[in-house]
Amino acid sequence: MIVGPESFDDAGVVVLGEREGLPAGARVALVQTVDFFPPVVDDPRYYGAIAAANSLSDVYAMGGRPFTALSLAGFPRGFPTEWRAEILRGGYEKIRESGALLCGGHTVESEVQFGYSVTGLVDPARVATNAGARAGDVAYLTKALGMGCMTTAAKQRKIEWADLEPAARQMATLNDRACEAMNAVGAHACTDITGFGLVGHAWNVARASDLCFEVDVARTPLFPGALELAQRGIFSGASKRGRTTLGADVEIARGLEEARVGLLFDAETSGGLLIVIPEDSGDALERELRARDLPVHRIGRFVPFTGKRLALR
Repeated sequence: MIVGPESFDDAGVVVLGEREGLPAGARVALVQTVDFFPPVVDDPRYYGAIAAANSLSDVYAMGGRPFTALSLAGFPRGFPTEWRAEILRGGYEKIRESGALLCGGHTVESEVQFGYSVTGLVDPARVATNAGARAGDVAYLTKALGMGCMTTAAKQRKIEWADLEPAARQMATLNDRACEAMNAVGAHACTDITGFGLVGHAWNVARASDLCFEVDVARTPLFPGALELAQRGIFSGASKRGRTTLGADVEIARGLEEARVGLLFDAETSGGLLIVIPEDSGDALERELRARDLPVHRIGRFVPFTGKRLALR
């Protein structure tokens, strides 16, 4: 095992050794991860697709490609058969899109839960872990923030499906192209932004690499409509929990808008990759992102640790 739980990485990585079809001496490693959660949208097909994209994302965050998947589902007694079918259909479509093989799964009687255990393949010499960032590295974020407040607003009936559906499309988008762009350049570190929010996941990288991550708050992308909801105080419960848990380890510059800061702490679902690369590789990564029709958002820099793991500027 070359990546385990001690670095709070997105997945475990285990080296298998030489593999048929690879050049002599070449090695391959397995990327192993699992993720499932309750519905984040009311549309069952979108829910299945989002759960699958979220599960697959951990493999992309390690620089790997999905290989096989097993579904994990919980449905209550009497749950409509057509809804169950649509959840499974939405998930299967994303697994197929990723190129992975769906090998089966397991279902239990419970509240609604859905996701996948995913195994990926990666070159062990090219794994992007939390612990690889270096002082002077810069970081790019490949999806906009705000999914936590968008889904919370929908649950509270403060926005309509027409407002949430664009966010559902983002959540259901695979991070495969972002991973390809990262691998084309070579990253020192990477993580995907999910339940612990930008602050929580960036904190994991800074901690594992023994550095401080300086975030340029003004350059951090926000999903359309998210800031307005945040200004109304609409966040998921994770925003407050993040402030309570990590607040002492985060320096927040005076004058920053509280709503923007709250969005950086708030949970994301199937968020983008935070790609950490040497500064002189920035232009190359930006070309690779644009070539794949992905947004370019350079949001911060890693600097030597001086007492705080994150600094919001």
